[in-house]
Amino acid sequence: MLPSLTGQRFLVTGGTGSFGRTMVGRLLSAGADEVRVLSRDEAKQDDMRRRLRDDRVRFYVGDVRDADSVGKAVKDVTYVFHAAALKQVPSCEFFPLEAIRTNVIGSSNVIDACERHGVQSAVFLSTDKAVQPINAMGMSKALMEKVVQAHARNNPNAATNVSCVRYGNVMYSRGSVIPLFIEQIRAGEPLTVTEPRMTRFLMSLADSVDLVEHAFTRAAPGDIFIRKAPASTVADLGTALCNLFGVAPKMNILGIRHGEKMAETLASAQELAHAQDYGDFFRIPIDSRDLNYSLYFDEGETDRKPLFDFNSDNATRLTVSEVEDLLRTLPEIRAEVGVAQSDGQIR
Repeated sequence: MLPSLTGQRFLVTGGTGSFGRTMVGRLLSAGADEVRVLSRDEAKQDDMRRRLRDDRVRFYVGDVRDADSVGKAVKDVTYVFHAAALKQVPSCEFFPLEAIRTNVIGSSNVIDACERHGVQSAVFLSTDKAVQPINAMGMSKALMEKVVQAHARNNPNAATNVSCVRYGNVMYSRGSVIPLFIEQIRAGEPLTVTEPRMTRFLMSLADSVDLVEHAFTRAAPGDIFIRKAPASTVADLGTALCNLFGVAPKMNILGIRHGEKMAETLASAQELAHAQDYGDFFRIPIDSRDLNYSLYFDEGETDRKPLFDFNSDNATRLTVSEVEDLLRTLPEIRAEVGVAQSDGQIR
């Protein structure tokens, strides 16, 4: 829960996306004086403006790739939430330089603007695909994290506290598999499943915003905060959705797409070796050593326990019924099921 934000100005980059819209709503509810939205899509901005009808929200058309447009949006802002990114794995595989321009260079532009204009704190959104990455999207997000950490390491007296959060799949977010599955269920088509045994972390949009708020109120420069999310197989997720809509599960297996893993990792064993456990969250502080490494050590770290990655294979695995219960907590799912029942098309 955010503290009172009376008198504060905020910027949300990528603010017309699923996370951005929810974050803007939270900030307004907490009493923010002004919330700025920076994004490239003027149509989505107009939709958001009409829906909110709140003169505390100001819209900036621009791109994080353009340092000038970022600077204009950041000026006189106290806090920044950086959500603008290229997120689709296949498109980043075909256009990796575009992922670098947005996710790495664009993020660097945001940090530079924050420093130049005296922003107090900026929280950057990352992904489980940044851990041991095998695709361009994950690699670019991993580099974004390194840019954040390098800024903290190289600028210990910086005006801006820059930190990261890292999370897995946000259920029902734009471009995620759940809206696609629902569309296929409504059309009476089989679900297009890449690999039934593939596992993914499941997190509600509200949980992802809670994670960002947790980092916003607690992070030190360069920190990465992670929420311990449960996981499910893709087959169980599809089956749970079919059950909610009252249809028999039918799946068309496509095979793994470009750049996909069977399991995703939220924290590596190396990170967990020095992470702090806060119950529902992990805090991973930066390695603050400089380049003057000691070449040799007489003694090793004898008290370090063997650790494993925290991934979607060894995380808490939800059953089909537990996935159904989690889906029922999403207002979008409740609305979809209600509409389907009222239409009489799905029994």
